[in-house]
Order: sequence, then structure tokens, then C-alpha cells
Amino acid sequence: MARILFAWVGYTDLRAVEESDKVGLGPIAQLLSKESFDEAVLLDNYGTEKNVVGYIDWLQPQTSAPIQHQKVKLSSPTNLGEAYQVAEKVVAERLKRHRDRGIPCFHLSPGTPTMAASWILLGKGRFPKAELWQTSREQGVEKANIPFDIVAEFIPSISRGTDERLLELSEALPPQAPEFDEIIHRCAEMKNLIVQSRMFATREVPVLIEGETGTGKELFARAIHESSTRKEGLFVPVNCGAIPKDLFEAEFFGHKKGAFTGADTDRKGYFESAHGGTLFLDEIGELPLDSQVKVLRVLQEGKVKRIGESVERSVDVRIISATNRTLIKEVATGDFRSDLFYRLAVAILKLPSLRERKGDLGLLVDSLLSRVNNSLKTSPGYTYKKLSANARNLILKHTWPGNIRELQNTIMRVCVSVAKETISEADIRQAILPSTSSNNNDILTKPLGEGFNLQELQAFLSSHYIRRALEETAGNKKKAADLLGLKNYQTLSNWIEKYSIDT
Repeated sequence: MARILFAWVGYTDLRAVEESDKVGLGPIAQLLSKESFDEAVLLDNYGTEKNVVGYIDWLQPQTSAPIQHQKVKLSSPTNLGEAYQVAEKVVAERLKRHRDRGIPCFHLSPGTPTMAASWILLGKGRFPKAELWQTSREQGVEKANIPFDIVAEFIPSISRGTDERLLELSEALPPQAPEFDEIIHRCAEMKNLIVQSRMFATREVPVLIEGETGTGKELFARAIHESSTRKEGLFVPVNCGAIPKDLFEAEFFGHKKGAFTGADTDRKGYFESAHGGTLFLDEIGELPLDSQVKVLRVLQEGKVKRIGESVERSVDVRIISATNRTLIKEVATGDFRSDLFYRLAVAILKLPSLRERKGDLGLLVDSLLSRVNNSLKTSPGYTYKKLSANARNLILKHTWPGNIRELQNTIMRVCVSVAKETISEADIRQAILPSTSSNNNDILTKPLGEGFNLQELQAFLSSHYIRRALEETAGNKKKAADLLGLKNYQTLSNWIEKYSIDT
């Protein structure tokens, strides 16, 4: 197959024509003189102030590969989005001429660091069979080794924007809503959910949002409300699982002054408060069956009666509900009323867990860390935090059973508890709380394969129980070693050092 070299023409390359005694041959000529290629495509973003044509005339006799001069336009040589998009188009068009059988070879050395980054992104994502090359006067010509998989966590979908906008127009989708910008995402499943949510927002139908705890159900509910025709009305969130059964009617329907002990004033309930807006019923699956009947009646009749009053009041609310259960299964077991379910589930959104959102975790880590830094920057003595490579890798490999909420709390916890600037792997390991899953075998049922690391799991368990033993013995290593079944405290000291446990 044909090997095709792609490179941005850099300033050092142009200088080589007149100043080879100072700069040598320049990166492009250095590579072409040592390696054999079937074709070389040189991207030129200079204006008329640089004689790139003269450079190519000087370069051609030094290689047997025919040189193709590709004039391109960038608003800035440091605009990564533009550089990526332009380079991707040039490479794709050239490979198409070779019936997509050519091997692209990307030269990282010429041009700006941004241009080099565009080749790395293309070589590790869009064109995984590509060769990456680099040159220097000191090291000569060598293949570049990028020892990590950049595709899942780091490659932005730079070139998809225009295509997605055309698709939206062709399908008559609602316009982009800034209210959904708070939902940090990259994966296709989340993109589809946001498209669905934007469509639901323009309609008056009830929406049921299902997903594990911490997946962002209220964030979606608020975005739907804020981009709907009811955005001028109130968004009233209610945690159904936190309302005592005997206070249900007073909380949802309100009461008249003097209706019962403690009713010192007239009070609106949740339905009246949300009149003209949206009532968000979080954890709707926690409502007892008799309370479900009362909610259903309001939805059917559009009226509520305060405790202590005989008159009914009309209410106009949109219902968005959420649950970490699968309500249709609750209906099958008799734990949730089928008539209420079908009232609530006109439109359904099923939010994926964080471990299912391929490529989103890194984005969320960066966004949450930035938010925490900004919220704490005015605190006395606070140092702006950043993650070490190992700390970041540990975060990316963790399964996050508590999803985004657990991730956010962990980042906040480590930022307020660590004084130094760089957060280490040990800091993150200490900040991650043991699973609170009700399934005692949760740690025994983790999925094998991608992200599973037996050594990290062992380290997590060992660190957790060592800390517990030290806490219960007030730091007495001998007693802690006895609790852990270790032969002596020296063995415990070795483990403490091994796992960098702060005593």
C-alpha cells in the first residue's frame, strides 16, 4: 500500500532554503531524505508573505516522492479546531484517491505545537493505522510513540458540528437550547437523549426520567423546564422519598390556617406553588400506594383541595417525574399503580450510568475540577488544584457506582482536604468512599474487562481496612495489626508505606 506523508510547512523548513548552515535541512527535508514515501502532501497556511512554492522547488530534487502542495486557510496557526478539521479533510480526500488503501504518515515536528496536536488526534482517532514521525537535529529521524489511547477521553468531535446541524434542520428538530449546555457530554447516547429532551420540552406532555442515583435526572428536568413555554413559571422540585406519610396531603395540597396543630397560616401546597410551571416529582417510586391515588386524582381533575377547606382550586402544572427504579417492573409487582404510571410515562428518558458513557468521564472530571477550584478560590489559603497523571488514571478506571454525584463529591472532598497543588493517586484513593451498595457482594460482581484492575481493587480493599483499623485503635499500629490478623506491626508499617496511607 502507498505510504503518504502529510506535514504542515513550518518556519524552520522555509529557513532551510537560505540558512541550512544554521537550521539544517529542516524537519520535512530531513524526514524525506531518510525515509521512503510514495507521496508527500504539504499543507501551507501562509499568505503571500512566504515563498512556499520556492521551498517546494528546492525540496523536490531531494526526494523521489512526488510533492503535492495543499494551500489551506486558518484564522490562526494555534486554533486546534480549525487545524484538526482542515487536516482531516485533506487526509480523507487524499486517501480516497488511493481507494482508502493508503497508509497516512503524519510528521509532528514542523509547524506549531497546535498543528502537531492535530496530527496526534487524527493518528490516534480518525486514522488509527497512521504512522507518526518526528525529527530533530540531535536525535535524527524516529517514529513517535504516543503511549496512551487518546480516542475515548481526549478527542473532541471537532468536525461533526456542521453535519449535526444539517441533520437537525432536515429532521425539523427544535433549535439548540442553551439550557442543556450544563449537561457535559460527548458520547452518542447522551447526544440522542438531549435531542429527545429538546423535543419533549416544546410539548406539554408529562416526562418520566429513569436512571441510577447521581446520573443527572434533576439536571435534565430543569433543562426541559427552562427551554419550555413554562419557563416563566416556577420549577418546584419535590423529593417524594423525604416526605413523611402523615404530612403528604399538607405538603402537596396545602392547608388552611388552623386546620391542625401548627398550621399558623394559610399555606400553598406543591401543586399550587407550581401553577403555570413545572412540578418535578423526584424519586416518584418512593410514594406509598395511597399517596399515588391522591396524585392521580389531581392529574385527572386538575384541582386540589387544601386541608381545612371545602373549595377546590384549579391548578395548571406540567409533571416531570424521576426514579432510580424501573417503574414498569414496579407496576408488575403491584408496588406502583399502573394508571398513574401511564399518566406519568407519556415521554420517557432513560439516563445511562457514568460507566456506560464512553468518553464522557474525562470531560466531567475537567469540568467539575474547574468548578470546585473556582468555588474555593476565595477561601483563605486555598491552592488551585490539578491532577497528577496517575490520579487522573485512577479516576478514569473507577466504576463510580454513585455516578456524577459521587464523582463531584470525591473531587470536592479531595480539593478541601489536600493542601498541595498537585493531587496524587494516593489522595484520590483515600477520597473515594467504599461502596454503599445494599448488595454485599457488589465488590465481587464488578464487570471484568475494560477498566478492571485486580491490583487496584486489592489496594482499595487493603487501604480501606487499614484505615479502619487505625481509626479504631487511635493510631496504635500493634493493636491495628492484631485487628487485621497481621503477624506484627512491622508488616502493617510496610503496607502503610506501600499504599501511601496517611497515618
